Amino acid sequence: MRAFYRRIWAFARPYQGRLFLGLVCGILCALMNGALLLVVKVVVDLVFQGTAQRTVAQYLERLPHFLRPLVERLTQALPALNSPPSPLGTVLIISLIPAVMLWRSLFAYLSIYLTNWAALRAIADLRTKLFDHLQNLSLAFFSHARTGDLLSRITNDTQILHNVIGGWLASVIKDPVTLVCLVGVAVSQQPVLTLLAIVVLPVCLVPIIVYGRKVRKSARAMQAHAADLSSLMHECFTGNRIIKAYSLEETVLAQFRETTRQYISHMLRVIRANEIPSQVTEFLGGLGVALVLVYVGFATDPAKGRPDMGAFVTFLGSLFLMYPPIKNLTRLQNQLHQARSANQRVFELLDTVNTITDPPKPVPLQASRADIHFENLDFDYGEKPVLRGINLTVKAGQLIALVGSSGSGKTTLTNLLLRFYDPQRGAVRIGTTDIRQAAIEDLRRQIALVTQETILFNDTVRNNIAVGRKGASDAEIEAAARHAHAHEFIMQKPLGYDAIIGEKGVALSGGQRQRIAIARAILKNAPILVLDEATSALDTESERAVQAALEELMQGRTTICIAHRLSTIQKADLIVVLEHGRIIETGGHAELMRARGVYHKLYELQLGSRADSVMDYRKIITVDSKVRNGLPCIRGMPIAVADILEYLASGMSLEDVLRKHSELNRDDIKACLAFTADGS
Repeated sequence: MRAFYRRIWAFARPYQGRLFLGLVCGILCALMNGALLLVVKVVVDLVFQGTAQRTVAQYLERLPHFLRPLVERLTQALPALNSPPSPLGTVLIISLIPAVMLWRSLFAYLSIYLTNWAALRAIADLRTKLFDHLQNLSLAFFSHARTGDLLSRITNDTQILHNVIGGWLASVIKDPVTLVCLVGVAVSQQPVLTLLAIVVLPVCLVPIIVYGRKVRKSARAMQAHAADLSSLMHECFTGNRIIKAYSLEETVLAQFRETTRQYISHMLRVIRANEIPSQVTEFLGGLGVALVLVYVGFATDPAKGRPDMGAFVTFLGSLFLMYPPIKNLTRLQNQLHQARSANQRVFELLDTVNTITDPPKPVPLQASRADIHFENLDFDYGEKPVLRGINLTVKAGQLIALVGSSGSGKTTLTNLLLRFYDPQRGAVRIGTTDIRQAAIEDLRRQIALVTQETILFNDTVRNNIAVGRKGASDAEIEAAARHAHAHEFIMQKPLGYDAIIGEKGVALSGGQRQRIAIARAILKNAPILVLDEATSALDTESERAVQAALEELMQGRTTICIAHRLSTIQKADLIVVLEHGRIIETGGHAELMRARGVYHKLYELQLGSRADSVMDYRKIITVDSKVRNGLPCIRGMPIAVADILEYLASGMSLEDVLRKHSELNRDDIKACLAFTADGS
């Protein structure tokens, strides 16, 4: 528990001024409870004095010592106070009750407000630090973490900490001092009756101990189920298209109901654990008062006189005021167990070690006109080997294409360049600098990334492009959009660059989202460009527009392109083929096709015909209108051989041509290629 207090205090320390002021106000509020009882005694004695003749000043002298200066000034200012009670004097004494209540309420308000002010800011700092820490963790952490669980820890668990800590800080000083004051007043008035009344208090410890153990287990389970609810909602809202397409609404709803049922079950256990000890304490308080009244009614000798009316009322008042702080303290014990569970979940994340950190003394990195060297790289995802013995040099200004089947290590290689991970063996160098010796921000500032899954924010087009470079002017943003072939469709929107594109760019098509991402990369103007299958999910028309934007983006930059469609990388300076985490082939397109290795096989599979025929039809693309018109149509259809050749040469696959012209089939295109191969 000490570690819990110590870690929370580290965040509360910057606000200790207001925190201590709130605690002082809590102490003053506790003292006002004692003062209120003494004032009530004076008022009761005054009202029920019978024939006794006392001056108002004498009654006032029986008030607490810290009110004596006020009494002396009132006695000097109002001579009538030295005479027997008059209507004015009686009203003056009785008015002390609302006066003390006013001060008591003021101090109670300031105590709660100031302690919660400090708690709010302390927990806000904790939440901010947690968010910042999570953002800087490596991709290895996020590959295992659940988004919903992380959201729950940042929001729900820290809110539990605030609720508990705010209430705890307000009660931890005020309630014990209140008890001490009230017990002191009760003992001063009726010592024997006080001992009789509090004899039942030790019994209150039994339910506190019993239910305290249950609260620890249920609190942690409740927070875990809250995280499950967050995860389920996150998956459902982000995957709503699949849920609707496969009619999974009832299945997901059943999961939500079951998780909610478990959450409610543990929540009710926590409520029971909080409330049962509290109600038992209240019952025992009533039992103590009953014992006192039985004692006064039957055990005291009427001949010797019953307790003084004022003293007895003060005693009873102290008893009734004593039990609320006792109830608060019983709840506080269980709430601290809740906070401890939330604390473990929150600080567990803060204690997660970031495996990707800046070096103690970063070396300046200059990526412009610098070669990239992958030297003897080995990398594993956990126990799964991904890359083995990678040696590759990318010359400055070159376009390098990474090719291979899924899981061959293409994306992993670029992740190592961006230092999302560090290799287990070997090094990645830009120029002569090992990237682990450079600051992470300095490294990533010089690399632009365009991925297949475009991440756009629920903001304006302008701000989404401006992500590429902070402080970019409107003119620079528009110029980047023009280079990315995005300006035209942006201006077609009613608000142009100020149009909100929705969460993940839902208001845009796939090709438009990709061109926004390219504009972002153009604006960044980094010397190194990484394209991770940037066009693989697009249709042919969108791919042409995006490919044109990419060609502008690649000019003058060192580019590493991960390609799914091999027809888009034929102009690459070097094609690197990976298989099972190793480089098995390198070379240009023509060289690899002649080698008839893995690249040749992949290329042939994609185009659906013999690779040498593909090379043939690319040689006869340029046809003038006379020759073009002389080429025959296939089966009397309106599309000519030259049209099919041009489609294939532009990078379209067989599947693309078939989709564009539904009247054709695969045999038609094979006939076209056979016609070309015959030399016609």
